[in-house]
Amino acid sequence: MPTIAPEHSLLLVIDFQARLMPAIHDAETALRNAGRLLEAARMLDVPCLVTEQNPEGLGPTVEQLTIGAAPVVHKQFFAACGEEGFTDRIPASAQVIVTGCEAHVCVLQTVLGLLDAGRQVHVVRDAIGSRKPESKETALRRMEKHGAEIVTTEMVVFEWLKTAEHPRFREVAALIR
Repeated sequence: MPTIAPEHSLLLVIDFQARLMPAIHDAETALRNAGRLLEAARMLDVPCLVTEQNPEGLGPTVEQLTIGAAPVVHKQFFAACGEEGFTDRIPASAQVIVTGCEAHVCVLQTVLGLLDAGRQVHVVRDAIGSRKPESKETALRRMEKHGAEIVTTEMVVFEWLKTAEHPRFREVAALIR
């Protein structure tokens, strides 16, 4: 399915953690867009899943992204798929929308694991981050080479809405402005 459908989507938010974010290049943009996606997902009943890498060391998910009650998976593996039962939480037919940090470590390894498990993956380029821009860009190229679709926050939100006649169009579209 080439378009992103809300009824088939799962938003995966990877490791936006308190002690990590100060080191991320253009962290404000990634956080703002991840927040927009979380809020749109909440409004449109798209399920969400959040991961935290070694939360004792890197702290919890940043407060601005604790929208709603998304389940949190604590992990030690950089690839969330390495954690027992993680992949089972993502339906085989899901379109996984991925945001997170760091693009070239946990995001990359999780995306490659999801692709290997046969999941359809969409990486939101303006909602991921790394300490260095070149690490993010290299990770994006690698993920795309292996089958991930590279998208933007606006692409996801408007594909979820499908039409300007959606009953929540104005409310959801306002998140983008």
